[in-house]
Amino acid sequence: MEEIAVALSAEGIQKKVISPGRGQLSAFADGTKVKFHYRTSLLDGTVLDDSRMEECHCKPMELIMGKKFKLPVWERIVTTMKEGEISEFTCDTKHTALYPLVSQSLRNIRAGKDPLEGQRHCCGIAQIHSHHSSGHHDLDELQATPKPLVFTLELLQVLETGTFQLDTWAMTDEEKMEAVPQIHEQGNALFKQGDVVGAGENYYNAIACLKNLQMKERAGDEHWIKLDVLMTPLLLNYCQCKLMQGQFYEVLDHCSSLISKYDDNVKAYFKRGKAHAAVWNKKEARADFARVVELDPSLAPSVARELRAMEERIRGKEEEEKGRYKNLFGDNATATTKD
Repeated sequence: MEEIAVALSAEGIQKKVISPGRGQLSAFADGTKVKFHYRTSLLDGTVLDDSRMEECHCKPMELIMGKKFKLPVWERIVTTMKEGEISEFTCDTKHTALYPLVSQSLRNIRAGKDPLEGQRHCCGIAQIHSHHSSGHHDLDELQATPKPLVFTLELLQVLETGTFQLDTWAMTDEEKMEAVPQIHEQGNALFKQGDVVGAGENYYNAIACLKNLQMKERAGDEHWIKLDVLMTPLLLNYCQCKLMQGQFYEVLDHCSSLISKYDDNVKAYFKRGKAHAAVWNKKEARADFARVVELDPSLAPSVARELRAMEERIRGKEEEEKGRYKNLFGDNATATTKD
């Protein structure tokens, strides 16, 4: 272990073992999957990210060794750990310059967004030196002024090649295309079983595969359009899951994006109308539902039901607000407001 510490120190990394692991050090051959929890902090102790926190869904990080992860230092330091080990690594700035981009992608994933949303189509170093905002104040500061970082890792599991199913992000382009229909079907099966969260995750993974492939094409080209067409039903299914989970603003974003490209997509208008109704955007909801009927008159009964339900919710809310106003200002409140 002393040899490892000396080697790391020469590379600008200081390792401090907090809790020793078990067994022997793994070989970490290319293709090995590692699962670990991480906490990222500044030298003064300010925490930037913590995979154990609720906002991170307490989900550990997973890496496939040799896949050229955007933050190479994580691959380097994890190879010095045994399963179950908890260690703290203080890394020089030369190892941490790309951390804002990695953190932004991980935060986007947790929020159900495209991992690359907001990142420009240029190399990592060019992004670091641009004036682009990540949408996170702490990451913007770190991007403008790179600093040493402290990574506290707990290595949970090391899985050798062939002992696990490859994650979609680690697949080749050909493997992604082959996997999309299978992931789609898995999502449909989970949805039928009532597992809306699991179904949404499958739809999201399939979308991520196609998005990754689409980024390698010129927007508007034949293959780009083909991928976009394949993505559309998956995105609509994903929006349905988000509707059922009450994540209405995400539905508004995705459906609006679809409508901007496909102005005749009835399902996108219908789902966006439901989302607008759920967040009390009456005017927008009525406009979307009117467009639904215009595009497909057979859906008029369904639209009528949605509009009635919206009006009932609005009346209920107004009655509730009147009651609250009356309790606050007494029986004379109504008479006073009429004068």
